[in-house]
Amino acid sequence: MIWVLLPLLSACTEPWNNPYSASQRFDNTLYSSFRDRPKHLDPARSYSSNEWTFIQSVYETPLQYHYLKRPYALIPGILQDMPQVYYYNNEGIKIDPKNKKDAAFSEYILQIKEGVMYQNHPAFVEHNLALSDDELGKINVLSDIAQTSTRELVASDFVHQIKRLANPLLHSPIFSLMAERIVGLSELNTTLVNEKHKGFIDLESYQLEGVKVLDKYSYSIKVKGIQEQFLYWLAMPFFTAVPPEVDRFYSQAGLIDKNIVLDWYPVGTGPFQLTVNNPNKEMILEKNPNFHDEYYPQSGQKSDIEHSLLVDQGKKLPFLNRVHFLLEKETTPYWNKFLQGYYDQSGISSDNFDQAIEVRKKGQTVLADRMRNKDIRLLTSDSASIYYTAFNMLDSVVGGYSESAKKLRQAISIAINEEESISIFRNGRGRAAHGPIPAGIFGYVDDYNPFVYERINGVVKRKDIAQAKTLLAQAGYENGIDPKTNKPLVLYFDTTATDADDQSNLDWTRKQFKKLNIQLVVRPSSYNRLQDKMSKGQTQLFGLGWNADYPDPENFLFLLYGKNSKVETGGENASNYQNSNYDVLFEKMKNMPNSIERQAVIDQMVTILREDAPWVWGFIPKSYGLYHEWLTNSKPHAMARNTLKYLRVNPQIRDEFRTKNNQIVWWPMALLVLIFVGLIYRFRNQ
Repeated sequence: MIWVLLPLLSACTEPWNNPYSASQRFDNTLYSSFRDRPKHLDPARSYSSNEWTFIQSVYETPLQYHYLKRPYALIPGILQDMPQVYYYNNEGIKIDPKNKKDAAFSEYILQIKEGVMYQNHPAFVEHNLALSDDELGKINVLSDIAQTSTRELVASDFVHQIKRLANPLLHSPIFSLMAERIVGLSELNTTLVNEKHKGFIDLESYQLEGVKVLDKYSYSIKVKGIQEQFLYWLAMPFFTAVPPEVDRFYSQAGLIDKNIVLDWYPVGTGPFQLTVNNPNKEMILEKNPNFHDEYYPQSGQKSDIEHSLLVDQGKKLPFLNRVHFLLEKETTPYWNKFLQGYYDQSGISSDNFDQAIEVRKKGQTVLADRMRNKDIRLLTSDSASIYYTAFNMLDSVVGGYSESAKKLRQAISIAINEEESISIFRNGRGRAAHGPIPAGIFGYVDDYNPFVYERINGVVKRKDIAQAKTLLAQAGYENGIDPKTNKPLVLYFDTTATDADDQSNLDWTRKQFKKLNIQLVVRPSSYNRLQDKMSKGQTQLFGLGWNADYPDPENFLFLLYGKNSKVETGGENASNYQNSNYDVLFEKMKNMPNSIERQAVIDQMVTILREDAPWVWGFIPKSYGLYHEWLTNSKPHAMARNTLKYLRVNPQIRDEFRTKNNQIVWWPMALLVLIFVGLIYRFRNQ
């Protein structure tokens, strides 16, 4: 019987190990993955890169980044043109742009495109805004509501979303920042807080002084003084459109009880809509049938022609019908599926680096032959990112601003050998950071941190561990002994690195502290749990990373601005660092144009940070990406998160690759069968 089945099985053309449905075999679908469940999909609340991949595919922002141009350039998103900007003095009189440095206010006039329609959604059916208890009882997921509709995007939807930033029930992470910028936003928040709302707030009944609807398709935003970075914010999801009826729809208690909320089911006008949100398994974006006309860029850089990135110039977006994300918590299965053709693109983990990359003379890296033979492409790019270990400055041991506390943090900063870590765990893909600003961003200076490094015979080197031990003794922990216990000092490190692939890195981190005779207790945590602990100040040390929202130093330096304290304001200053001198300089620097004067202020700020050491500065990574030949139009972009609409796949080429590279090898099974038959024959003849 086995001899009959073997040829039948080998005749099957569908790869035996395909993780997807056979019906998707030739679908125009991009296959990717996610590791951590997105916590927020509400654009007023989300501030994480893993969430923005979904949010900026569903929603559209007033501005966006040109996909191909470098340096990064802003262009209209859902706007007809770039915003018009006018300047006013304290009396409200318009002043000449040449004198804008004297402006008390700046006003942005935004004109949106006409005829843009939302994705079909139950919120646009009036009956669904007040469902009966019987109807609510029959609903378990959003798709259980059969009646859906759409409507046109209007200017008031953008105004409504900006009001939502002031809603105290939403705890928007940028409220404190925007309250300093947008006229009247702080006052609106105060009004809403004083009224002590516990449930739905009808924001349409409230006015926001600085944000006005001018007509059906235009609105204005009035900000205080000169806000040089404000245009960048208009390319971020916080300033997308959210219709009032969507808020009203999701306010129904019967839906909230079943987690049918905006944070889970976003509603937008973008190229895709989220049709499956099952973070224990998969998330699926599907093409929005109501998406308006948008086209692939007509121009880019000279190299874009060479790399076939302008083949689709002028063609209607998006090219994909679907983007299918599978949950992958470990890198090994992800990597294997990529090599089998079940994921269309992949990063390169340290474990797989030698398999994918060859390092030649002078550290030059090239794609390995085994990858080229599979028609896989390598693309590298500089990251506008920094990864660091943060100290909770509110902590009684590692926090505070006394000389002893500073020296403890400086000692730890010396002991954690970032160069060694980059070599071991990143295969040299990155550089040790000496401050919070990565290369390529204005304000970065190629010098060294004198509290961690020293120059010897013209060569900058990390200070030796003896100097770290001296600092530790001066901090009151001679030989690493805690005087309160007469035992080695115990510190606690919270991390989201929880799978088997991360253990060697965590072991290495413990050894860095062991150099100082400090015992490091690692506390594994989910990303969402870590966020919760940080917001309550329940951490001591923890690892974080920051990807630039926009290419300006303010977007890195604000991470340590006192008024952005995570505990006090819910902001992105997770260290809860506060230094009055730094804060004064930050407020001066943030709206300055790039200049020698601005650089001088930034240099003073970095000097303060290096001495206070609220972070172990970590490293600035270099990105490596692998792409199968059937995925085209790929170009790494450190700023934009709405790039899925530009990608194209060729399902036929992908299927041929999968079939070729996932053949069952039958001879071992046949050999086992022969051995089994031989044993039976021998047994019967004994």
